[in-house]
Amino acid sequence: MARRRILTTTALSASLLVTVAACGGNSNNTASGGSSSGGSSASTPAGTIGVILPDTVSSPRWESQDRPQLEAAFKKAGVKYNIQNAQGDAQKMQTIAQQMETSGVTVLAIVNLDNASGAAIEKQAKTQGVKTLDYDRLTLGGSADYYVSFDNTKVGQLQGQGLTTCLGEGTKANVAYLDGSPDDNNATLFSKGAHSVLDKNTNYTKVAEQAVPKWDPTQAATIFQQMYTQTGGKIDGVLAANDTLANAAITTLKGNQRKLPVTGQDASVQGLQNILSGDQCMTVYKPAQQEAGKLAGAAVALLKGSKVETNGTSQDTEGNRTVASVLLDPISITKDNVKRVIDDGSQKASDVCTGNYASLCQQAGIS
Repeated sequence: MARRRILTTTALSASLLVTVAACGGNSNNTASGGSSSGGSSASTPAGTIGVILPDTVSSPRWESQDRPQLEAAFKKAGVKYNIQNAQGDAQKMQTIAQQMETSGVTVLAIVNLDNASGAAIEKQAKTQGVKTLDYDRLTLGGSADYYVSFDNTKVGQLQGQGLTTCLGEGTKANVAYLDGSPDDNNATLFSKGAHSVLDKNTNYTKVAEQAVPKWDPTQAATIFQQMYTQTGGKIDGVLAANDTLANAAITTLKGNQRKLPVTGQDASVQGLQNILSGDQCMTVYKPAQQEAGKLAGAAVALLKGSKVETNGTSQDTEGNRTVASVLLDPISITKDNVKRVIDDGSQKASDVCTGNYASLCQQAGIS
């Protein structure tokens, strides 16, 4: 896919004047990308930490999990912060970034919407002396000081292993792949990890594979319907990159009275419900409290001028550089351990165990 053109500084400034009022938000309106501020004290380091989340469509995690966990971590650290959501609009994200820099943000963390616009944001921030962090997604061609995420190749490996378990290692099976957005480096790593497991199994045949632009569930539904039609329904398992894409495939399968092993990621409410009902065989759980906590720790360290503790590196293949990274271990979730997500507090039983799912929750030991 062609990348979006990087906006010039002049264009960004003009955009800022036009849209600044729209970007400033109310802290109670988190879904619309509102800002929030933590309290301060005499010991609070100077400056503010800014975080820009990507959207509310690709996954519900950004607002339901990441935002509250980040807010809690920043409040605990006693630092000033500003969290906003770009709502899937790269130009809006660039405008928010400039607005944050103007208002005194000295450390900026972003979840990029695409590599080109993310790199432009980080380049602009650098000219203003603002330290930058890539959160969850590495910006290829960017200049972030550090990267905080889960081991995304391992995420794909867990999905591949999960699908293998659900299909049966010795079973002949046709596999369809619904990959994440082609401009998201994580999606590339997820796919790489999954293929590293599934391609070794000569019993499996790849019958279809396509990336879903912007992780959009509507496009995912259309793409999977086309896959299903083109293969004559001869699909035995679906490697879906996250729960949103998984549900798009499941909807089509239900329309054809089919129930197949389908993978996922994010341990969303919908994903957990699909696992409980047997419509989805597994998801990958990436505890937001862990990732948010590590990001907060890194951001606070930069705010104080301290060194960030890392445990690995990540390769920026476009920028030809190695990025010091904090990488966490993802967790495979099936019906056998779905309770863990609830026990950790990442999802609420009251949200998951609704309607027909109440009895399924009881069977899984969730109360």
